[in-house]
Amino acid sequence: MLRLQEQHQRGPKLYSWHAPEVECIGKGKPQTPWEFGVKVSLVTTNKRCKGGQVVLHAKALPGAPYDGHTLKAVLAETSALTGREIERAYTDKGYRGHDADNPRRVFISGQKRGVHGQIKRELRRRSAIEPVIGHLKSGGSMDRNFLKGRHGDRANPILAATGHNLRLVLRWLRILLRLIRAAISAAITPPSAKNPAI
Repeated sequence: MLRLQEQHQRGPKLYSWHAPEVECIGKGKPQTPWEFGVKVSLVTTNKRCKGGQVVLHAKALPGAPYDGHTLKAVLAETSALTGREIERAYTDKGYRGHDADNPRRVFISGQKRGVHGQIKRELRRRSAIEPVIGHLKSGGSMDRNFLKGRHGDRANPILAATGHNLRLVLRWLRILLRLIRAAISAAITPPSAKNPAI
């Protein structure tokens, strides 16, 4: 149906009867050229974490805005949420022509100018957000939104990111509980049972 529409057709298009707010987002990939839904912006830490990457900010962006025009607001909201200024932002190529306050602190994948040493190593880690996006889509139910309307579109990425972060916390608590159980069982076991006489 989408391919049959004229290229220069004006006006809003209806992609879904039950959810008229759905938009067509061009991905530029051969296997999935389009996705239908609402654009989502995610922010994670760039540091290598033992337990996994925590999602710091998740927000739905209705209207399919250009990625570069959303960067300033997303960085400001993330700074407000975390209470810390963001030192450097590593983005994909969709953020070229961004509107960030300090453009020298924003690095785009594939960029060569001004990239050396630590920044070069950290820029290579930019792709570490892709597994997080995959986990949010598959495990966090972000691939299909069951919440109705624009309010549901706004709530879905926040709930998916919260669920992802809670899964990371539960994994750490599970490891901690195993260590506590092992320490208690080692303390309770009598010395004769530990080293039986031969």
